[in-house]
Amino acid sequence: MEVIFAGIALMVVLIIAAAVYGVFLLLNPTRTASDRLREARGDQEVDEPDIDILISSQEGDQNALSRLITPSSAEDRNIMRRKLIQAGFKHPRALEILNFTRIALAIGLPIILIPAASSLDLKYAVAMTLGATLFGYFGPYMMVENNINKRKEALLAAFPDSLDLLVSSVEAGLGIDAAFRRVAVELEQASPLLAKEYQLVNSEISAGVPRVEALRHLEKRTGLDEIRSLVNMLAQAERFGTSVAASLRVHANVTRQKRMARAEERAAKVSPKLTVIMILFLLPVLKLTLMGPALIRVFRLWGAPP
Repeated sequence: MEVIFAGIALMVVLIIAAAVYGVFLLLNPTRTASDRLREARGDQEVDEPDIDILISSQEGDQNALSRLITPSSAEDRNIMRRKLIQAGFKHPRALEILNFTRIALAIGLPIILIPAASSLDLKYAVAMTLGATLFGYFGPYMMVENNINKRKEALLAAFPDSLDLLVSSVEAGLGIDAAFRRVAVELEQASPLLAKEYQLVNSEISAGVPRVEALRHLEKRTGLDEIRSLVNMLAQAERFGTSVAASLRVHANVTRQKRMARAEERAAKVSPKLTVIMILFLLPVLKLTLMGPALIRVFRLWGAPP
């Protein structure tokens, strides 16, 4: 029996260590030789790998463990990699690390709960084990979805203001590329996340990537419909030769109206939520407060103890 418990304890320690290491690699991308070279030169901006390269890389050189824990379909892998990039995890092996963490937690959490489950009834022990397995397997995926939503909200909060700055820069006589560089500099304090995304666009354009393609990469990294509309608008303006400043102003007005509509929608949802809270929590307490003295008097008149 002691040997069994020792083996279980050793397995738990190994699984936890592997999960912690996987999460550490996921949250702390490794620095490449090119990154160290740019830092040695004193460059302030460090380029990040392109999203299409990240999605299409590591397709043919996966080892047996990676093929076991990653989705078998190439389309599913691409979708999951894109979600990880939108969540801010840009490690080349982020998908493999995520799936390994999910499997490790799904196996490790039930093993950790074995001492607590052994003292319960069978049905409760099975329910606890199943719940721990489901939480360990789906928990990291829920964390990725939560990071995507938070990142989108942070980007969307500053996006209309960045469009206003972009319109002002273009109308002041700057080209669209110089306007993006100017907006990236101005947004470093107000919205560092959006400023970094614009800096990546500027870096890709400086490296020779066409402007529309660099903006397509921005839309893939963020997953925002507003940025997709901006990319389509700029592509059409470049193709048909229309005024970029006028198109940007119209798009900025539409984006600002959408932000106001979202704020009004959130404000309209407050009243139903407060109604539910009042019905469930406030009204019972209010009824008890108002009817309590009367009930005490009735109990006294009937001779029953209050």
